[in-house]
Amino acid sequence: MVDFQLERLTAIIAGEVQGVGYRAYARRHALDLDLAGYAENLSDGRVEVVAEGDRSDLEHFLVKLRMGPAHAIVTHIDVSWGERSDLQGFYVY
Repeated sequence: MVDFQLERLTAIIAGEVQGVGYRAYARRHALDLDLAGYAENLSDGRVEVVAEGDRSDLEHFLVKLRMGPAHAIVTHIDVSWGERSDLQGFYVY
């Protein structure tokens, strides 16, 4: 049986998000929500987060991404939704 609630979230986070523990923060919350994916610094100072899982868990995760860790300042997030591709684990690059 296929669960059509499983989706993929791609978020590009802008602001002061590198060098402040943002990727580790994203990983911790993703693992708490049993999401798979990754967080990666981009060369322009933004962070890309890709996560797959249940839509409601992904929406909760997005709230956490908007907050960020204590020393981050999130100014903008570009969000897109898509079909999952069966990612496993959650990694930081």
